[in-house]
Amino acid sequence: MALEGFGQIAEQLRRSSVQVASGRRGQGSGFIVKSDGVIVTNAHVVGDSGLMVRLWDGSSFPASLKARSTRRDLAVLHIPTTHLTPVTLGNSDDLRVGELVIAVGNPLGFMGAVTTGIVYAIGRRPGLGPTSWIQADVQLAPGNSGGPLADARGNVVGMNTMVAAGLGLAVPANAVARVLSGDLAPAPLGVVVRPASVRISSTERLGLAVLEVVPGSAAEYASLRTGDMLIGVEGQPLRSLDDLEQALEGEGERLLRLQFIRGDPDKIRNVAVRLGVFQAAMA
Repeated sequence: MALEGFGQIAEQLRRSSVQVASGRRGQGSGFIVKSDGVIVTNAHVVGDSGLMVRLWDGSSFPASLKARSTRRDLAVLHIPTTHLTPVTLGNSDDLRVGELVIAVGNPLGFMGAVTTGIVYAIGRRPGLGPTSWIQADVQLAPGNSGGPLADARGNVVGMNTMVAAGLGLAVPANAVARVLSGDLAPAPLGVVVRPASVRISSTERLGLAVLEVVPGSAAEYASLRTGDMLIGVEGQPLRSLDDLEQALEGEGERLLRLQFIRGDPDKIRNVAVRLGVFQAAMA
C-alpha cells in the first residue's frame, strides 16, 4: 500500500471515530455506523446516564443508550445529529492471520490516535470465556476501548476492547453487526464485569469487579451491587472468565451460588442467584 493511500485511509477512520465520555467511567472510544447519529462502543465504556460523544471536529452531543449486550461487551448509542460519515463494516470472517490492521482511538485523552500492527491470532483466548477475539499486536492504552480496528482497505473488522499479554483484543465486526440487527445475546446473570486482582487473606486472587447491574436482571434480584467483587462460583475460586461463563451455561430455571466481597476484602459473602426466571431489560 502506498503511504499516501495509507494516510488517506487513516484520516477517513479518524473522521468516523468518536470519543465517548460517561461520568465516572471516564472516557473511551466509539465509531459511527450510520450517518443519522448511530454509534457503537464497548458496553463497559458506558453508563446509563450522563453520556457525551465528541466528534473528530470537536463538536459534542449528549448520547442516549439504545441497546446493549453485556455478554458481548457491545453498546449502541445515538446522538441528535445527521450527515455523519459512517465506517464501512467488513466481514470479519474473511480476516486472516498476518494481515495488516489499523487501530484508531483516544488513548490517554489523545483524540484520533492511530497505531498499526498485524493479526496475531483469531479465536478464543484462555481465561477470557467462549468469545472469539481478533488478537493483534497493535498498541492500545486506556481510552482505546470501543474504537475501530480496520483492515488495510479501511474496512472495520473489529472493535478494540482490551489488552492481554501485550496484544490488543477486538470484538469481531460480525458480532457488532449482529447487535446492530437486534440480535442481543441473553445475559443470564445481568452484570458488566472486568477482571481485577484482589488480595484476600494475604493472597492475590482473580476477581471480577461488577461495573454495573442490569435493571430487571437475576443479579439485581439477588441484590448484587455495582462495586461488588465476584471471587468464586459454587464454592470454587474464580481462576478465569471461563469459570463464570461455564457456570452460566445451561437452560431452564436453576440456582447459581456465587461468592463475592463488598468492601471488606476479608469478609466473603455468599448469594444464590436464580437463573432462567427474570427477563433483563437489556441483554
